Amino acid sequence: MNHILKIKKLNENAVVPAQATAGSAGMDLSACLDNDVIIAPGEIKLIPTGLAAAPDTDQCALLIYPRSGLASKHGISLANCVGIVDSDYRGEIKIPLINNSHESFTVTNGMRIAQMIMTPVIIPRIETADSLDETQRSSGGFGSTGQ
Repeated sequence: MNHILKIKKLNENAVVPAQATAGSAGMDLSACLDNDVIIAPGEIKLIPTGLAAAPDTDQCALLIYPRSGLASKHGISLANCVGIVDSDYRGEIKIPLINNSHESFTVTNGMRIAQMIMTPVIIPRIETADSLDETQRSSGGFGSTGQ
């Protein structure tokens, strides 16, 4: 089943996201700015997209990921690693960018700054338990599998 993601432009300069190619998993999100934003080394800035979204199901979330080109070439990533936009959120989608490099970075209007993927979400019924099933790994933590 194909789902529908309604996008509302909150600013006439906002760029509606779209797949770059038929095989692209994510859709690029672009900055919607009146003026350039300079992000100093180690600094975090919240960048508006000028967009709000409404998925056609409450069994999904919009996941916001960094763009690999910005991260690998300029050290620009998301401050929260992966952003989550809940299915019932209708406010503007804003992107918290962090500059992990040693040089200032300028974000300009229309610049592709993140990517968004609509994904299904499984909401479990929570049950408390006195014990859990045993597994081969059991309670072994980091590195317990020998890797």
